[in-house]
Amino acid sequence: MTTTAEPRAGATSPTRPRDSVGFILVLGVLVALGPFTIDLYLPALPTIERELHTTSAAVQLTLTGTLAGLAFGQLVLGPVSDAIGRRRPLLAGLLVHVLASLACVLAPGVVTLGVLRVLQGFGAAAASVIAIAVVRDLFRGVRAARMISRLILVIGASPVLAPTVGSELLRWTDWRGIFAALALLGVGVGVVAALRLPETLPPERRQSGGVRGTGRAYAALLGDRTFLALVLVAALMMSALFAYVAGSSFVLQEQFGFSEQMFGVVFAVNSVALIGAAQVNVWLLGRWSSAQILVTAVAVAVLASVALLVLTVAEVGGVWGVLVPLFVVLGGVGFAGPNASALGLSLHGESAGTAAALLGAAQFGLGALTAPVVGVLGNDGVAMALVIGGSTLLAAITLVGVLRLPVLHTIDTTESDAVVGH
Repeated sequence: MTTTAEPRAGATSPTRPRDSVGFILVLGVLVALGPFTIDLYLPALPTIERELHTTSAAVQLTLTGTLAGLAFGQLVLGPVSDAIGRRRPLLAGLLVHVLASLACVLAPGVVTLGVLRVLQGFGAAAASVIAIAVVRDLFRGVRAARMISRLILVIGASPVLAPTVGSELLRWTDWRGIFAALALLGVGVGVVAALRLPETLPPERRQSGGVRGTGRAYAALLGDRTFLALVLVAALMMSALFAYVAGSSFVLQEQFGFSEQMFGVVFAVNSVALIGAAQVNVWLLGRWSSAQILVTAVAVAVLASVALLVLTVAEVGGVWGVLVPLFVVLGGVGFAGPNASALGLSLHGESAGTAAALLGAAQFGLGALTAPVVGVLGNDGVAMALVIGGSTLLAAITLVGVLRLPVLHTIDTTESDAVVGH
């Protein structure tokens, strides 16, 4: 395990805000930008397919482009933020997001739209990776897991609100107007970050060494078998979520005949599982370790995924045979994500931005590979269930084959419930 020197107990700094509701909301707004960028246009996917005279698989590649941009952006911007601080890379990334969103409004075809979505994701990556790095700058151990769980309450507002807001926007505008709305959202997030988020990485804790230093930091992370396993578990569970995101608009609207507005409502209801699980996780952390919660969450998600696949293949239960198991799977993601992330970040506090970058890049990168598979397999309930089931099963195999509960528990007990710099 890699250790890091932390400020002496009792030290204070005006640049290190406490875990107040306002501060949590600021971080939540940042991490929500990426998911909101992904989800807002979901109700418009069938419309984009028709208007750009393309296929559903090609339209889903614009989603893949966003995820790829988020993954690559985090790999670049995480180490940059370790070297020069958090604020400057954050504000530069948000500017890229706004400009790319405006360009999407004018996209003449699906190929151009896909390329611009890569840039849009790259810009949003700054908000995602830096918000998580800020958590590791300020918090450790159980407190970090609790902070991430609270952030997921705000992150959860994006899948709850985004498709619903997107479907309502489609009453007044077309899909291009949705990208104009994303540009305005990027501007708003930038203003919040500029006014309310202080620099949390002082100069004495920044990494130096340029490209070589970045290479050494990534080499240390890639050489840590336990860290990589936790990253893979988090990424595979997130892939199950992205399979749902990629396929749900086609499954619910084309297979079950839902309207754009009804899809938004159902998507919001299902997202309650993700939000609720993350908040129950805060309470459970007072009674069980992050490792115990993680193992249980993955096991439950696998069982729910099997049920989803059986019900869809047998065509039993109709839409309820799809939505109920999905609700449980999303709950498993809500429990597994914060705990896998907190356990992984606790191993490399000395390079929190780089560690958060690799964690986020793996989640969005694997999601970028997973999302189009749903389309290739047929964009129906069975295709979505197969990808979700495969993702959760591989996460379980990683836990059983690579990690062990005693190892994870050691990580829990060696990390104190601390607030860095307080």
